[in-house]
Amino acid sequence: MEFISVMEARRAVNFFDPEKPVSDDELRKIVETAALAPSGLNFQPWQVIVVRSPGAKEKLMLAASKQVKIIEAPVTLIVLADRDGWKAGHPTVEKVWDNLVRLGYWNPGQRGGFERGPEKLYGTPERSLAFAVKNTAFFSMALMLAAKDAGLDCHPMDGFDHEAVKRAFDVPDNFFIPLLIAIGHFDARRTLMPPKWRKSYGEIVFATC
Repeated sequence: MEFISVMEARRAVNFFDPEKPVSDDELRKIVETAALAPSGLNFQPWQVIVVRSPGAKEKLMLAASKQVKIIEAPVTLIVLADRDGWKAGHPTVEKVWDNLVRLGYWNPGQRGGFERGPEKLYGTPERSLAFAVKNTAFFSMALMLAAKDAGLDCHPMDGFDHEAVKRAFDVPDNFFIPLLIAIGHFDARRTLMPPKWRKSYGEIVFATC
C-alpha cells in the first residue's frame, strides 16, 4: 500500500476472526519493520511478550477488563517500555556503543561522554519513564502501520490492570506497560463502523511563531 492508504485504512477494530491465524513469519516481519522506528540515542527501549496460547490469553483477558478481543485475536502483544534502557551496562546500550565505535561515530576514549549524555537526559524516575514510554510509542505506532500494510488489523488497548499484567506474566520492575496490541483479521461477519472525527490542521496547530 501507499503510505496514505495505510493511514486511511488503519482502524482499531474490536472484532477479530478467530479462524484466521497470524503466522510466526507474519508477526516477525511486522515486528522487525516496526523496529526501524526512531528512538532517542538509538536505545530502542522496547520489548514485547507474545501472547498466543489459550491459557495465556485467558490470563491476559482477566487482567484486561475481560476484553474478549484478546481471546478472539490470534495474537496479542504486551508492549514493554524499559525504564533502564538508557543506562550504561544495559545490553542494548552496549550494543549501541559497540556499533557507534565500529561505524566511526565515537572512539573508545569518548566513552565518558557517551554515558554522561543519557544520564543528564534521562537520569530521574520521571525522565526515565518518559524516555521509555515515548520511544516505545514510536515503535507501537510503527507496528500497527506495518500490520495494516501486511493486511492485518490491530487494536491498541490501555484498559488493563498494569500491576495484574505484570504479576501474571512475571514482568520485571524496570518495565512499564504502555499498552497491549491485539493483532489479527477483522471479523467480516461484523459491521465496521465509519471512521471517527479527526482534528483539522487548524485545530491541531496551537501557534505559529
